[in-house]
Amino acid sequence: MFVPVVDKNQKPLMPTKPSRARKWIRDKKATPFWKNGVFCVRLNVDPSDRYFQEICVGVDPGSKKEGFTVKSEAHTYLNIQTDAHNKVGKKVEKRSELRRGRRSRKCPNRKQKKHNLSNRNRLPAGTRARWSWKLRILDWLSKIYPITHTCVEDIKARTIERAEKWNQSFSPLEVGKQWFYTEVEKRWKLLTLQGWETQKIRDRLGLKKSSKKLAETFDAHCVDSWCLAYHTVGGQDTPGNTDIFCISPIPIRRRELHRQTPQKGGKRPRYGGTTWNGLVKNTLVRHIKYGLTRISGFGKKGISLHSLGGKRLCQNAKTQDFRVLTRLNFNYRSGHSSPT
Repeated sequence: MFVPVVDKNQKPLMPTKPSRARKWIRDKKATPFWKNGVFCVRLNVDPSDRYFQEICVGVDPGSKKEGFTVKSEAHTYLNIQTDAHNKVGKKVEKRSELRRGRRSRKCPNRKQKKHNLSNRNRLPAGTRARWSWKLRILDWLSKIYPITHTCVEDIKARTIERAEKWNQSFSPLEVGKQWFYTEVEKRWKLLTLQGWETQKIRDRLGLKKSSKKLAETFDAHCVDSWCLAYHTVGGQDTPGNTDIFCISPIPIRRRELHRQTPQKGGKRPRYGGTTWNGLVKNTLVRHIKYGLTRISGFGKKGISLHSLGGKRLCQNAKTQDFRVLTRLNFNYRSGHSSPT
């Protein structure tokens, strides 16, 4: 396991060994910090060298789980398995349904907008959320690793002959993929491989992929992302690091006027805001009893806290019982390594 390093100006340098990082911290040559659950160090002195190797991020997209691997020719730095961002489309649809219902009741609502779904260049909200989630992860990794390449397993959807209009925007998958590729090419060198090419690399190296797609193990998805990164930068033909780091999107409710289910008497109570007394939802705090938790809501009894894995811990926490650390971009937890 290597420790990411950044200089005084927050620019990423080549990762270092944990023993060297500990020595830097002991000699006050570096300051430790956490970046979304990953331990890093910031140099307080000028680096002795700025030699960079090629570092690639292999991306294995999926419908429910996805794999990311940060790798150079010499080392595998980080394996990440993420939960796909796949619930926004249904939430947008439900939001429109509730808005239409409010127009027929004596209740706050906005004017109906002009129909604009016929625009061919429009990217649906659910599609944009799914692919921008991948881009957010790549941007986060680029702040702690000097990434040079991105290799993505290309996915395709069915086309229809002699249907020009259909083939231009027939699939959210194709529309989102092309947008994602365009954004990646603005930042790094982009390479793509077909699924059968990834399988060919995996078979040649003697690596096996698990049939349990929802398992939080290296051989579920990260084995493919590792093969993609290996194809780009080369190196040893066996993964040097099979530990995985699991992350998932934080469920954020936006622009919800009131709760969907009416209470007693047919009344719909207001949902509430995302801030209270200077505190914001999804803030990482250290509680005296539960340790590292995140703020998930505010109620009459107190503050609601959830674990980083998503389990509710309490609904009556007091501000004097915890210390505010930082805002969270996503939930994170440790996964399991595989005997690959």
